[in-house]
This record gives sequence, structure tokens and C-alpha cells, in this order.
Amino acid sequence: MKLRLAFGLSAALLLVGMAHAQQAAQDQPAGDLVPPTSASDFTSGQLDAVLGGSWRSAYDKARDAYRHPKATLQFFGLQPDQTVIEITPGGGWYSEILAPLLRDNGHYIAAVPGGNDAESQQDADALRAKFKADPAQYGKASIETFNPKAPAFGRPGSADMVLTFRNVHNWAMSGTAEAMFKAFYAVLKVGGTLGVVDHRAASGATLDADKGSGYLPTDYVIKLATDAGFKLDGQSEINANPKDTKDYPKGVWTLPPTLALGQQDRARYVAIGESDRMTLRFVKVGVNKAPVTPATPASSPTAH
Repeated sequence: MKLRLAFGLSAALLLVGMAHAQQAAQDQPAGDLVPPTSASDFTSGQLDAVLGGSWRSAYDKARDAYRHPKATLQFFGLQPDQTVIEITPGGGWYSEILAPLLRDNGHYIAAVPGGNDAESQQDADALRAKFKADPAQYGKASIETFNPKAPAFGRPGSADMVLTFRNVHNWAMSGTAEAMFKAFYAVLKVGGTLGVVDHRAASGATLDADKGSGYLPTDYVIKLATDAGFKLDGQSEINANPKDTKDYPKGVWTLPPTLALGQQDRARYVAIGESDRMTLRFVKVGVNKAPVTPATPASSPTAH
């Protein structure tokens, strides 16, 4: 069964999370940021304005202390005029940030999995409802469906940035990770950026030992990307959490926001906070090539 972190916080976790927000920021270091390189970069004020937007719920804002969206997007180098594809955005936690940021000069695309998966369908429906309810923020955003078994995300070389947050562990469990990374490479322009955040396994852990826990070895994720043709362009400790011991009865889902054990040791897990996460930036190298359609031999019958 596909396991994923839930996107909403319980009311109890929200109250505790706010109380620990300042401490969490100290416990999870900011890491190295990409400095502004041109006048077209998002300013700190623009990012702060969107993060404080009234369309974001108090529940989602409380998680900023753990997900560090401002520093993460700065590290990935997000620009106002980019075409950005977010892969499997779930209920839209990052959509609420990315779509308004790109509304005026860029284009935000939410790539959602098709098929019969009930959870994915529920998330896609919720995202469509979110966009429809607030056209002022999401009017230019779009939602595209992809086939998880044969993924493709648009015209080759058409995107400036592909982002995915806490999804690679699902693809590792379903056996689709390699195909997903190849599809990321295909849709990006040469020089385009792939940004990945996911739960980081303990040093020395193997994929076979850990993939059912939701945690992944960093070198496994790097290999997925480099095997697809990407070059590793940067790593950051923005989303690190040294309190995460990664040895829980229900894997990463033991921690907030899921708290899979319910009330059992709840205070302990809330005090730990959300998981320790790798934050990786890759760049597409090489040349975009148009797909080649094999010629049909003259003697071959035409298929219908």
C-alpha cells in the first residue's frame, strides 16, 4: 500500500508546533543559500508576502518551521518568469506558495498521477477545488495528469524547473523511481533545475533495509538523478533535523504531521518534529533532442 505523509496538521499539533517554531528554526540549520544573481530574482519581501498570504491556512503556515519554504526555494533558484512543474503536489501545500509567486510572469504546473489510486484522485480533486475557489491566486496555474507507469510531463525541453517534495520514497517502493527521473530530464530545458526534498536515511543505511520506512539513502537519490543524465549542483542542510533518530515503529510516519501511533508517545514525537530531510539541486546537462519516429517500411501493412 502506498504510504505518504498527510498534508494537514491536527489542531493539537498546530498549537505545539507554534510553541516550538523558534526552537525548530535553531535545531534545523538554514544551510547555504543561492545569492540573488539578477534584478529578476524574487526579493525576500516577495517571498515573505506570499508565505504570509491569507489563502494559506494557519495549519500550513505552522509547518513553515519544519519545511523552510523560503530558504528551500532560494536554494533551488526559483525565478519569477520560469515554467515550474511540481510533481505529485498532494493537497497543494507548496502549490499555495508556488502558484501565487509565478502568477504574473511565470507558469506553475501541478503534475498529478492518474489511474485508479483513490488517495491520488482525492488529492487531485482537492487541488482542482482549491484553484477554482481562488482564481486571483491560482488563475494561471494548471493541473496536468501523468501515467505513473509511463510518466511524461510535457513537451521535451519545455520546463525551467521540476520540483518534488517527499515523493521519491513512494516511487522507490513502487518501482517507478528510475522512470520518473528520466521523465524529469526529458521535460527540462538544458540548464534547467531539478529540486528534490525527501526523508534522509541514517548514514550507511541501505535502500533495501530502509525503503519501507520512508527514509532513503542520499546516495541512492543522487544516483537516480545522475543515471538519468543530471549533474548534482548542490546539497543543503536547510531541511535537516538532528533530533530525528530514524528508528521508529511506523517509520517516518511515526513523526508529525502523521503521528501514526496516535496518542502513544505523542509528546515525544512532537518534540522531535518533522523528519530529517535531504535537499538536493540538480542541473540538466547535454542537448535537447527531438524524438525520432522510425520510418514504416513500404511493405508493412498500415496499423488501424
